[in-house]
Amino acid sequence: MGMAMFKMELLFLVISKQDYEINGGLVIMNDGIEKIMWVDENMKILNEVSKKAIKSQKFRGLKVGICLHIEAKTGCLVKKIIEAGADVAVCASNPLSTKNEIVSVLKELGARVYAKNGENLSEYNVGLQRVVDFQPNLYIDDGADLATLINNQYRGDYKLIGGTEETTTGIIRLKKMNNLKYPIINVNDALMKCMFDNKFGTGQSTLFSFLSTTNMSISGKKVVVCGYGWCGKGLASRLKGMGAFVIVCEVDAIKANEAIMDGFSVMKMNEASLVGDVFVTATGCCDVITWDMVDRMKDGAIIMNSGHFDNEIDVKEIKRKCQSSKQFRKHITEYVLYSGKKIYILAEGRLVNLVAGEGHPIEIIDLSFSLQFLSLIYLLENNLKAGLRRVPKEIDEIIARINLNNLGIEIDTLTDKQIKYLGGEGEV
Repeated sequence: MGMAMFKMELLFLVISKQDYEINGGLVIMNDGIEKIMWVDENMKILNEVSKKAIKSQKFRGLKVGICLHIEAKTGCLVKKIIEAGADVAVCASNPLSTKNEIVSVLKELGARVYAKNGENLSEYNVGLQRVVDFQPNLYIDDGADLATLINNQYRGDYKLIGGTEETTTGIIRLKKMNNLKYPIINVNDALMKCMFDNKFGTGQSTLFSFLSTTNMSISGKKVVVCGYGWCGKGLASRLKGMGAFVIVCEVDAIKANEAIMDGFSVMKMNEASLVGDVFVTATGCCDVITWDMVDRMKDGAIIMNSGHFDNEIDVKEIKRKCQSSKQFRKHITEYVLYSGKKIYILAEGRLVNLVAGEGHPIEIIDLSFSLQFLSLIYLLENNLKAGLRRVPKEIDEIIARINLNNLGIEIDTLTDKQIKYLGGEGEV
């Protein structure tokens, strides 16, 4: 489907629901459709890689389950999969990141959607189970909640081709599962994902969410970044660029050395908790910031999480041991300690860049979702054995070259002599 047809279809959807206004002859669309159309205009790689699949109806007759943050970029991906012929069921990968206006549009486009913004844990789990009960042939996951349920409940009673996993947290969980019953593509570790989504996406979206939620400057503040993986590196570099004094906390000696070489201070959390103004977790682990650390923090310290799950910050223990707490403003909770100090946690300790922001930039998610789309096709076309699988290098290369082409950039190619040399046939 061409861009003009995409717009006309969505415009018809709006008009057919009378969900529009006329202002001086201008059609004002509802917020969800407007957001998805804007994303579609700028997800040039996904548009390119999905063309052939849509034309050939690659997913016709297949059920595809999707567990992602339900926002406009996910809406665009879901629409492409539907256009390629699939029957789609969607649930949230985070109870607080769902955008209800996107849910409405996806339902109108034919997807089964089991999510709403602010759902409680029970409702969140029901949504996951509904997608499992849908019996998807293929699925896309973010955090491995869906994968865990499917793997635990699958009895070979329908054709399960495989799934994909989007996040570091999800991959950590999957690696601990020794009894995977089907193949899962590790999209997170594809180079066109981790080097861009994890690093540049997390860095920009987390910083943006802090600035827009607090309306404060980051310049001059001491910011403690917990974890120096791809996400932590992106955070540290963006914070430094905005004038923050960055302190890195790590458990990996090699990454700690890398942080030092990149120009950052490295401390243990117990030490950093005494001096930091702002704390951000990005590890994929639990109990990164505990009550004991919070109790040491300065009056007015701000804490946020850019890891997948809300257990990076022990919010439950903080609630239990503080004197009082209240919603100070949207996405900011104030905790008053018995010492009189006030500590602020953003987005209830959940993913700050999606709960309190718009998530990663469109161009970054374009890379990741294009990898997801092509990985589904790879699963469909190859009879893979059960277990965790890497994204083939060829798919990484396809995404990289399409992106360069869209940017109007050409790169050099090796000569035959250089190819032989690198293959060990050249002279030393």
